[in-house]
Amino acid sequence: MFELYAVTDRKLLGGVSEVEAARLCYEGGADAVQLRLKDADGAEMLALAKRIEGVADEHGKFFFVNDRVDVAVLAGADGVHLGQADIPVREARRLCGDMVIGVSVGSTDEAVRAVQDGADYVAVGAVFGTSTKPDAKQGVGLDAVFDVKQAVDVPVVAIGGINRGNILDVMHAGADSAAVASAIMGADDIRGAAHELKTLILNDRRGAV
Repeated sequence: MFELYAVTDRKLLGGVSEVEAARLCYEGGADAVQLRLKDADGAEMLALAKRIEGVADEHGKFFFVNDRVDVAVLAGADGVHLGQADIPVREARRLCGDMVIGVSVGSTDEAVRAVQDGADYVAVGAVFGTSTKPDAKQGVGLDAVFDVKQAVDVPVVAIGGINRGNILDVMHAGADSAAVASAIMGADDIRGAAHELKTLILNDRRGAV
């Protein structure tokens, strides 16, 4: 489905808008961008989502909205990403039809349950400790990625504390994709950071690393 999945973080972006950050991520090689705005109101999030969806369409890439099924549907996003405390997958499916639904999981049991409920992919984490998502279970480790991959038949995304130094570790543990926030959104060169991470993945899969 995708290999490099970028997640926005307003605190790291400084003066760069989420729309511009998404464009730079896509140009750098990110296959998907998730709009994550925990503190924004619905009107602002919808306006941004509509603009990012347009950018995603221009690049032929995926766009996901975090938490907000209503915003994802109204913006015409490719999908929505849900946490364990969000609307259950089965209920979300009633609202978003055949949109892609991803679910954050911290264990194999949560992953299996998410897939049984209809999730199209699961995001395991936080693999390493991360400050961008303090509410997530911290440091579940590479073994969790491996175990989840063995237990489900949908794409597995690794998330949490992933950077250029450990991205290949999560891929080798079985992840189909790496979701990255701070290592991209906090970089001086967002496009360059995305390009470097995507190149690491591609070179590794081609046997060049």
